[in-house]
Amino acid sequence: MKRAINPANTRSRRIARGGGVLMLIAALLVSSAVVRAAAGYGGGHALTSRDAATLGIEVHPSPAEPATGTRTVTSCPSDDEIGALVTELSTRLKKVEEREAAIAAQEARLAATRKEILQKLEALEDAEARLSGTISRVETGAEDDISRLTAVYENMKPKEAAELFSQMAPDFAAGFLARMRPDAAAAIMAGLTPRAAYAISVVLAGRNAGAPRE
Repeated sequence: MKRAINPANTRSRRIARGGGVLMLIAALLVSSAVVRAAAGYGGGHALTSRDAATLGIEVHPSPAEPATGTRTVTSCPSDDEIGALVTELSTRLKKVEEREAAIAAQEARLAATRKEILQKLEALEDAEARLSGTISRVETGAEDDISRLTAVYENMKPKEAAELFSQMAPDFAAGFLARMRPDAAAAIMAGLTPRAAYAISVVLAGRNAGAPRE
């Protein structure tokens, strides 16, 4: 048994199929336009908000891709604006390079000054060491000379030594007598005049006055 064909239903199916084809064609046209627009701007790369801010482009959030931070470009900077941006960046770079050069020059000067100071300190230490050695040799030589001269006075006859000591200043004579053996010093003191012996005794007593006592 053949089924009756309803002309109204057939017409509806044709209309539905025709509408679907039109929608597909419209979607393809829209997709093609989007691809051409993307290829014409940035070689197919999405422009982020940070890039747009760097270039000075006014952008608005794209409702299609809110999670990726992609923006829809609404206006591009002019050649003058790009030139001004390049000039500003060049000026900043030049200032940074000048500051780095100044810092490097200052560090070089400080290094040279430090080196000079170290050299002067080393020379001063060498001079101080030489001076200390010279003073030590002089003091040792003077001590040796005084010791030898004291031995000479000790070996002289007391009368001759007393005549010599009577011509000395009391503090000078007291220095030699303090180094002599007690018996030799006593013999020389006995040959001095009472005035000279007293003056020398005062000097000797004054030297020992500050000595600690038990």
